[in-house]
Amino acid sequence: MSGHSKWSTIKHKKGRADAKRGKIFTKILREITVSARQGGGDPAGNPRLRAAVAAAKAANMPSDNMKRAIQRGTGELPGVTYEEVNYEGYGPGGVAMMLECLTDNRNRTTPEVRHLFSKSGGNLGENGSVSWLFTRKGLILISCSDDLDEDSLMEMALEAGADDLDTEDPEYFRVFTAPEELHMVKESLEAQGVKVDVAQFDMEPSTTVRLEGKRALQMIRLMDAFEDHDDVQNVWANFDIDEEILAGV
Repeated sequence: MSGHSKWSTIKHKKGRADAKRGKIFTKILREITVSARQGGGDPAGNPRLRAAVAAAKAANMPSDNMKRAIQRGTGELPGVTYEEVNYEGYGPGGVAMMLECLTDNRNRTTPEVRHLFSKSGGNLGENGSVSWLFTRKGLILISCSDDLDEDSLMEMALEAGADDLDTEDPEYFRVFTAPEELHMVKESLEAQGVKVDVAQFDMEPSTTVRLEGKRALQMIRLMDAFEDHDDVQNVWANFDIDEEILAGV
């Protein structure tokens, strides 16, 4: 399993700690507001909002917070207007990186993103410079447990419409779906008694860049810096780093 694949589970574990500090709440609330503004306030008819609400529930966000964020998006309550901005660039060792941001001030966010790239020895690129290396997918994380059989889960997932099941991580089963099938597969698994920890959209790279030593540590620090940036909602990269190094993150 590549370092890139491992990062989604590391991010999930970090998210649980961030939720205690409220950091993850800010990002989820922004996503709920923008999703409601673009696709309406009904999660049943708005897949993006449905994913954001599911993330909010997984983080134990109070329902009133979610409701107000939706109302700000639909215009029922006043609020800040966020703009979607995507960035592409290269990290240490030529690793391809994609960032999805929500910002109320592009003129602030862009130089900050450029500075983080430069500080790590990378550079901010043009739109389209690396996106062709990534494919959008649905990703479901399910905690491994003694009462959850791999073969049974594989059968349930495939029958529900999933594309694949990855079992290499010792803590989580990773179910991959087409983006449009994510929620259908999640709901089908839950209906069969499977507890889903995370259901989100992911970007899987077609190739990876192997990093070791100093460059591997630089890459991890850069990922952390972007994850910690208030305007960055998602960051993806095609690095491949030994799990022993990632385990120390």
